[in-house]
Amino acid sequence: MKGQTSKPVVLHEGQGDATWFIGTLMTRKAGTTDGNGNVAFLDQLAPAGFGPPLHVHRREDEGFYILEGEVDFVCDGQALHGSAGTWVFLPKDLPHAYKVRGETPARMLTFTFPAGFERFVSELGSPAPRRTLPPQEPPDVARIAAVAAKYGIEILGPPPD
Repeated sequence: MKGQTSKPVVLHEGQGDATWFIGTLMTRKAGTTDGNGNVAFLDQLAPAGFGPPLHVHRREDEGFYILEGEVDFVCDGQALHGSAGTWVFLPKDLPHAYKVRGETPARMLTFTFPAGFERFVSELGSPAPRRTLPPQEPPDVARIAAVAAKYGIEILGPPPD
């Protein structure tokens, strides 16, 4: 099977490809080539106030495990709140978004089932020269929507307030 691995994979703290991705730092821990295609696993650092646009994944379910910070999610119109220690599962085909609340960044483990989302992150983002949040710039919404469409992600509207 393409992407199949027959050996263990170990990445420690600070290891994995780091990408600046629409205002966040994403560190890939597993993906298509090293997770047997079953899961993409990213360590995400998002600044206070950050939120992706309302969107829907057509190919993968998405989950978040919050390590630090406060995050409000909306999924199919339902408001969900998370803080350190919270797991949030968002099934594919349901519109969702989130927003980092408070004055501090949030750190989350982001999972998608199956893998592939990490390729979207790599294509839309840029290699991080250091493992910090990127300079904050206005998002290029047209480019985000165009690249997202290639990966079965539909942008539906602005981030939640």
